[in-house]
Amino acid sequence: MPTIRVELFEGRTVEQKRALAQALTEATVRTLGGSPDGVDVVFFDIARHDWATGGTLWADKAPKPPAAG
Repeated sequence: MPTIRVELFEGRTVEQKRALAQALTEATVRTLGGSPDGVDVVFFDIARHDWATGGTLWADKAPKPPAAG
């Protein structure tokens, strides 16, 4: 079964990662078959100053305002 590599900005909680790992595992087993024990999820926390999009570091971008509720 697969190893799923998840790259994201640092700062997510253990609870968020746990929930994402569970959701990815369930989706993988549902789609590909096999056993949950065969699915690996590996998290890589990336600092905003170590990630750029369009030539601009995310650390240099203005933060987005919170979504309206």
